[in-house]
Amino acid sequence: MICYVLKIFGKVGGILHCFTETWEMAEQAIALGFYISFSGIVTFKNADALREVAKRVPDDKFLIETDAPYLAPVPHRGKENQPAYVVEVAKHLASIRGQSIETIAKLSTDNFNRLFKL
Repeated sequence: MICYVLKIFGKVGGILHCFTETWEMAEQAIALGFYISFSGIVTFKNADALREVAKRVPDDKFLIETDAPYLAPVPHRGKENQPAYVVEVAKHLASIRGQSIETIAKLSTDNFNRLFKL
């Protein structure tokens, strides 16, 4: 339903914040110019389906977020989240995607800069 609504506006782009949906939805959103943003949820024990999505999102279409003060990543789950914990999300993405933490940091920074035209 969300992608149907997004299609009405055409290829406008943006960010799907705190993404938790399917690969099919991610694929449709990416085709519409959206970035897929992963939060601490990707580190949760029951997030296998989301980790599968994280493997498949192209290098030039993902972002990392903390969603502070909520959704603290493992190993801080259950505590108040803070921006410093974004490194835990990056570490998990590096492991999921078979990339180094440095690569994840560079790709997500480049994606942010491209999205916001910095």
